[in-house]
Amino acid sequence: MANIKQQIKRVGTNEKARKANVAFKSSLKTAMKAVYAAVEAKDPAQAQTALSFAYKKLDKAQSKHIVHKNYVARHKSALATAVNRLQQQ
Repeated sequence: MANIKQQIKRVGTNEKARKANVAFKSSLKTAMKAVYAAVEAKDPAQAQTALSFAYKKLDKAQSKHIVHKNYVARHKSALATAVNRLQQQ
């Protein structure tokens, strides 16, 4: 453990940020699961609403540097594909 005052503070802020990032990542995954659940239920209106919310969460995660930009692009594409397939049926 660090014995320098500033480093002790830094360890504390890093832990606080880590916990916030873990919580945000969890809510992000929940938002993405909501889209897939709506698609499974064959509810286009709910899927579209959940998709826009998931997009918002993904963009926010990218802007906060919680996830990589390619992670965001990959998941946005997969979610949009799932919703578009539902609307075509």
